[in-house]
Amino acid sequence: AERANLAGVRHILLVLSGKGGVGKSTLCTELALALQHAGKKVGILDVDLCGPSIPGMLRAQDSAVHQCASGWVPVLAGRDKAIALMSIGFLLERPDDAVVWRGPKKNALIKQFVSDVAWGELDFLIVDTPPGTSDEHISTVEALRPCQLLGALLVTTPQ
Repeated sequence: AERANLAGVRHILLVLSGKGGVGKSTLCTELALALQHAGKKVGILDVDLCGPSIPGMLRAQDSAVHQCASGWVPVLAGRDKAIALMSIGFLLERPDDAVVWRGPKKNALIKQFVSDVAWGELDFLIVDTPPGTSDEHISTVEALRPCQLLGALLVTTPQ
């Protein structure tokens, strides 16, 4: 199933950091906008389950996720509605709701995001990860293992 919904994705790029507040989500958003401006088809998978900020950054926080035959349809975000976006932020009742889940439930949702989102044809899928080195990172990499990862960007601060 992972390969089916990601079959049309040419490059997958993970964005990581060792701590929070370094600008991962901002980098993901700006990179997606720059690639889209350059004529590329772009998607963002927000697996920062406890702090899903991408929907707000792209002014899509009031959007809803819909189902199709091959899974969830990503929300189209950005000024031109050209960036495909999936985030737990779309599944919460209110954008500020806390997600207090143990590892297995988080890991299951990450696997579902990878296998059950119908991305269609994308040049780039940018994956915004949570801060640190948690189980969510291992689950994300494991779920994406069948795919060809382009690489990872590690966001740091000078100190």
